[in-house]
Amino acid sequence: MTILIPAYEPDTRLLTLIEKIKAACNFKIVVVDDGSGEAYRGIFKAVQGYGCTVLTHETNQGKGRALKTGFQYVKETGKSEGVVCADSDGQHLPQDILKIAQRIEELKGYIVLGCRHFTGNVPLRSRFGNSVTRMVYTLATGHRIYDTQTGLRGYSSDMLDWLCEVPGERFEYEMNILLDADKEGYSFSQVDINTVYHENHSSHFRTFVDSAKVYIPLLKFSASSLVSGILDFSLLMIFQYLQLSLLLSVISARACSSAFNYSVNRSFVFAKGNQSYNSQNSLPKYFSLVLIIMALNYELIRFINLRLAIPVFYAKVLTEFILFLLSYVVQKTFVFKHKQWQSSIKRCVLLSSPTLRE
Repeated sequence: MTILIPAYEPDTRLLTLIEKIKAACNFKIVVVDDGSGEAYRGIFKAVQGYGCTVLTHETNQGKGRALKTGFQYVKETGKSEGVVCADSDGQHLPQDILKIAQRIEELKGYIVLGCRHFTGNVPLRSRFGNSVTRMVYTLATGHRIYDTQTGLRGYSSDMLDWLCEVPGERFEYEMNILLDADKEGYSFSQVDINTVYHENHSSHFRTFVDSAKVYIPLLKFSASSLVSGILDFSLLMIFQYLQLSLLLSVISARACSSAFNYSVNRSFVFAKGNQSYNSQNSLPKYFSLVLIIMALNYELIRFINLRLAIPVFYAKVLTEFILFLLSYVVQKTFVFKHKQWQSSIKRCVLLSSPTLRE
């Protein structure tokens, strides 16, 4: 097992962490100096003195690039064990790192996440930021991950090639891993860990720039559905203005918007690399979903409009809100899914084991 620690301008907490890990196990430790500079040479020499491997970037390239450098090194040195990634600021306890390592040995094809529950003296900003990211991630992917921003993660050795290819150079890289994992057929196992917070004035997370990079990939997942919804909504209003029946208006609007949505989802949202999905596989499933959603759309609008006496405009808004998540989750997990057969087996394992949560 390899412990991978990306570090930029670390302090003595990195040395304390390494001391405790060394006292608890004999895992190999790889530390990536992400361009910390001459002032921090002493820290990294001390790290080497503990028998750790230190990989050095001449300039700061970001956490994502530092992790990729570490993954590439583990891959090239022929290690067949898994990799546990931990932060250098002392917020991950050695016993929690060992819990992640143990789970990696038990599972293959799973990303193991150390999930904090933010109890105790944790700043409101940290609680709020994780809550928002968790909610948006769930809406975008249909998966429930309690701590999407955790830096304590474990990966089995078969993931190394993929981890080196996931886009992102800074903090957005770890979110991209969560977003791309399902397309690769990987599932998640979540392990409860302690919440350790230090008043860290040296944090290198750039609030606005890095937050934007974290959320932009999520918006990519949601943008297609949002634009399609706007198109569907606009066409419905136009057809109603032209005095078409409600049923014909709903059918016509949904037919146009769904054709647009399918094209964008197939070629952009769910595409793997530069390759879009085979339409022979996805097209029948997608338009079967369209028919189901269309029927629900009509019935819900009709119920809200006639039974609750709410105008069509507001009935449409409420209906789209209700059906948005259903539509997206089905597309993500059924219509546009890589390695569907393997993933189905993994989900069965998750359901049968009370210790694993997706």
